[in-house]
Amino acid sequence: MAPLVVCPRVPVSLCPRPHSGCAPPGVEPEAFAWFQAVDADGSGRISVRELKQALLNSNWTAFDDDTCLLLINTFDRTRSGRIDVYGFSALLRFIQQWRSLFQQFDRDASGSISLGELQQAFSQLGYNLSPQFSQLLLARYAPSSPRPSIQLDRFIRICVQLQSSTEAFREKDTALLGTARLSYEDFLTMVVTRML
Repeated sequence: MAPLVVCPRVPVSLCPRPHSGCAPPGVEPEAFAWFQAVDADGSGRISVRELKQALLNSNWTAFDDDTCLLLINTFDRTRSGRIDVYGFSALLRFIQQWRSLFQQFDRDASGSISLGELQQAFSQLGYNLSPQFSQLLLARYAPSSPRPSIQLDRFIRICVQLQSSTEAFREKDTALLGTARLSYEDFLTMVVTRML
């Protein structure tokens, strides 16, 4: 990344060249400097490909494509498949919050979340899920190994999808009993509107 250039907080319209290093109102100068470094094509918007090149896990692997797409879609207000500086700034704050949680749940400080740590994370996040379900998620999202574990990118993806699915389920479980009756089409609608 290019060195951080901090300029006075002035409205973009007063900045001599709006894309020259002056952060727009509401965007931290560090986030703006990083945005400029990540915006490889200079379009003023970050693509999935550009985001992937900018985000690394603790083991120096790039965030996976699906997580980058999920992040872009979460902060893309125009549904263009790209995010502007405001979306990018919000995305950075979002990732920092998840990174803090990840580090809290990574009890052995290995840089990854194991099955036991994932189960504890779910419990502390308020999800009453079986160890078998946590194992299923690890089997789906962790690389094959004798001791599967997930990096930050997959942790974010699992948690965001779990939140989204839970919100969709709660719309149907109005009595909050943990059960809901729905048609197959209702189920597909929940999947399509929340996951795709």
